[in-house]
Amino acid sequence: MHTLMRVLATVVALLAGCAELPLSPGGEFEFELKGRFAARYRDEAAAGSLSWRHRASTDEMLLSSPFGQGLARVLREGETVTLIAGDSKRYDAADAETLTEQVLGFRVPLRGLADWVRARPSSDAPSEAQYAQDGHLLVLEQQGWRIEYGGYGDGRPTRLKLIYPGLELRLAIDEWK
Repeated sequence: MHTLMRVLATVVALLAGCAELPLSPGGEFEFELKGRFAARYRDEAAAGSLSWRHRASTDEMLLSSPFGQGLARVLREGETVTLIAGDSKRYDAADAETLTEQVLGFRVPLRGLADWVRARPSSDAPSEAQYAQDGHLLVLEQQGWRIEYGGYGDGRPTRLKLIYPGLELRLAIDEWK
């Protein structure tokens, strides 16, 4: 799999389109979102769409190319994370940081993404935050990441920029459930 797509799939997945994800048994999801992403890793760039269903114990995510081709599918059950690349290569790990090390060659702290996408700091690490007068989160710094919130709709973030040394990820969220 292309280096940037491995980085992107791993990052987006653990922060944990055109194809629908099957709803797994086990209750309602805390949130579902659909949107678009753009990523830059060193001198490489990629873009596409994503579908993400999240609940406390599981995540299901699908990353697709701009033309709808599946790039990666990510499944998390508890702390166990599986990434299935578009070429069907499978990566399994006991936790997100181990998976990033296995796939990328270095550990990326990503525990807070499900909180960050909902415009709130993760409770498991210190953070610094800047808020607008209306109470919306503008900038969050946590675990080496800088998350900038560029827009809200119905009180939920619609545009985010996540910056980590050497990596920039932009999310445009089109649909929240």
